Amino acid sequence: MRQVERAIFDLRRGLPVLVRAANSDVLVHPLEGCDDEALAALHALSGNEPALAVTRHRLARLGLDTADRIVRIPLDPADTAEEVVAWASAEKSALPPEITPQSANEGTVAALDMMRIGLLIPAAVVGDVSDAQRARVETLVADGSILAVAAEQVDAYAETRSNFLKRTSDAEIPLSHAERARFVMFREADGMREHIAIVIGDPNDWSDAVPVRLHSACLTGDLFGSLRCDCGEQLRESVRAIDERGGGVLLYLAQEGRGIGLANKLRAYTLQDGGLDTVDADHVLGFGDDERTYGVALEMLEQLEIERIELLTNNPEKIAAMDQGGVEVVNRRGIYGKLTKQNRRYLDAKAKRAGHWLEDVLNGSEEAGRVTALQRPAAR
Repeated sequence: MRQVERAIFDLRRGLPVLVRAANSDVLVHPLEGCDDEALAALHALSGNEPALAVTRHRLARLGLDTADRIVRIPLDPADTAEEVVAWASAEKSALPPEITPQSANEGTVAALDMMRIGLLIPAAVVGDVSDAQRARVETLVADGSILAVAAEQVDAYAETRSNFLKRTSDAEIPLSHAERARFVMFREADGMREHIAIVIGDPNDWSDAVPVRLHSACLTGDLFGSLRCDCGEQLRESVRAIDERGGGVLLYLAQEGRGIGLANKLRAYTLQDGGLDTVDADHVLGFGDDERTYGVALEMLEQLEIERIELLTNNPEKIAAMDQGGVEVVNRRGIYGKLTKQNRRYLDAKAKRAGHWLEDVLNGSEEAGRVTALQRPAAR
């Protein structure tokens, strides 16, 4: 695990790493910080023509479909870093017609998994290490100039990194909408992310089905009151609603921007300013519709000994995640912020593209926020 964490740290610093795989060792340079010098250095060191690794979501934005999760786009020595970066992340970009994407090998898949975990753009320049260059690469690994990590280690890390949460600290923190509140901090095993359970009221007085909100962190909305979303109002309304219902738990999850991280969220905002909706903007950057997972939330509830809940959500995926993780969702309560001219397009996209139950707020219903009959998400 530590080797994977060190590799991700190097990638976030813009440094190349070596991924060891059964079929080929792969040198990897993150898209962020890739310039002509880095492109040439990767080519020279690997001894093979580099390729651009992207996700199927990004490839679809380039007008090509694939069943593969990750693909490689062969690069020519004449290709500039500016062109490569555009192919990976620009809204208006097209591949030259003579380029045919290829299936990604094990090392390339591991490389993009590390990009996702490290909250980088899910794209990288990769080069398979040739036999002629193997000795030189091994020398650089031996003297610590390049870090090497095994593909199977990355795969195992991606599967387990959010497990084994450690409860680190807690404190009473009275809130404006819930005077009796305790913040309980949980840290992931790798130490990279921390999540907070806000325990409201006295657990001895909670109802059998505990009111619970899964709230993904939103710096711009929660802290600064951004008008582009309704997150801050949802957060405060959730605290108030939980308190009014006799107490419960709000899980504040470190999953900014539906799991893509703050830097990529800001990139997506810029794309939205050009006319894209929130889902398409994420696709341009190579992400899926929603990159969040809820294993952390399930483990937090387990440690808090909560098994039956009334879920405050408009998102059918959260109900599905709780069901699949063994937490019984007894009721659902819709939770809304205000509809504004700045967030209408965002909320409309969530309703139409992601199936969120937002009819009440989009239609200006006075019923918004009531407890609704429990709906289960449609099977996919």
